[in-house]
Amino acid sequence: MDSIDKLLAELQAEFQQKNSEQPKQQPSIATPNIHPQSPKSASLIDKLLEEVKSDFEELDQAEKLRIQQELEQKRIRQEQIKAQRTEALKQHAQDWLAKLDSFSPEGLWFERFAERYSSKLEAAIDYLQANEEG
Repeated sequence: MDSIDKLLAELQAEFQQKNSEQPKQQPSIATPNIHPQSPKSASLIDKLLEEVKSDFEELDQAEKLRIQQELEQKRIRQEQIKAQRTEALKQHAQDWLAKLDSFSPEGLWFERFAERYSSKLEAAIDYLQANEEG
């Protein structure tokens, strides 16, 4: 909003400068000219300033909408990447389970570990994730 206010002030100063550059008429003694601007020109300035302000507000709204859309697209991309990683990890866990010897020390340990999970696949995914991180 500071830029709008600054632009409005510049426009008003420019308008006042143009008015002061016009040849000045000698005010009559009976009716001194107290107001340098006529009400008509002041209302034109106000109207112009309102239009400029409105234009800037529209631009601000458009920019906010663009940013919001970009954030939404980024969120969707992140969800897609997460889904792909989850699917890849699920496939890795299925492969690992297929190769796991149930009677090996690791296989026996995993059987006990998996008792806390609703499925062996879920346990394998958790186990493999923990091993990748650590």
